[in-house]
Amino acid sequence: MIKAITFDLWDTVFIDDTDEPKRKAAGRPTKAVERRELVKQFVNKHKQVSQEIVNTAYNAQDAAFRKAWHDQHITWSVNERLEIVLKGLGVTLPKDEMAELVRLHEEMELEFRPNFVPGVHEAIKLLSEKYKLGVISDAIFSPGKSLRQLLEDEGLLQYFSTFVFSDEVGCSKPAECVFNAAKNRLGVEFNEIVHIGDREHNDILGPERMGMKSILCIAALDRGSNRNRADAWFENYSELPSIMDKLKDQ
Repeated sequence: MIKAITFDLWDTVFIDDTDEPKRKAAGRPTKAVERRELVKQFVNKHKQVSQEIVNTAYNAQDAAFRKAWHDQHITWSVNERLEIVLKGLGVTLPKDEMAELVRLHEEMELEFRPNFVPGVHEAIKLLSEKYKLGVISDAIFSPGKSLRQLLEDEGLLQYFSTFVFSDEVGCSKPAECVFNAAKNRLGVEFNEIVHIGDREHNDILGPERMGMKSILCIAALDRGSNRNRADAWFENYSELPSIMDKLKDQ
């Protein structure tokens, strides 16, 4: 019997990069460009470097991060990522400047916010009446504290009792430690949990290996996943309550 549901966030609860048109309309560069410009701005207080050199160092760090994230299921913090960039540039920032540079990175998606998937508010509220709800989400640039803020400002934080963010637990999906953390915090067994997400490798195969059920969300983006691997899938959040009614008795 299903007792709990865990949700991925990006492209499951809110839609990745839907903040970019808002940034453009405000005359701001993309997040990727602004991050690199911020580094140059802070570094140039102590050492003159070109934007090209900053971009090279930042790109190298990005590649290393993706390798560790994908292959080792580790999510480096923003502070760790920026330390790598600065080391490549031969610069050490004072603590207060480093803290501000990190903050500007981590809160970028709080200034221009992503759109939430249509219908997700109603579905979460309804499901919270029957199940324990949790979040299992990788935190790339926006850490757990920023992701909580996005949920709180939408009135959704209150419905979740458990949060497993990769920057806080030290590992990322589909590593077993992520799902173990969620299980222990929810106080249920693996076979009593359904996980909902948009990536087959992380959100379907990962839970499957742990004995959980899974639902593929393609309400924000269809990545071309094999829908037969999941226990169910949906294109619209209005379908989710009835899907859960079917799964809970299986």
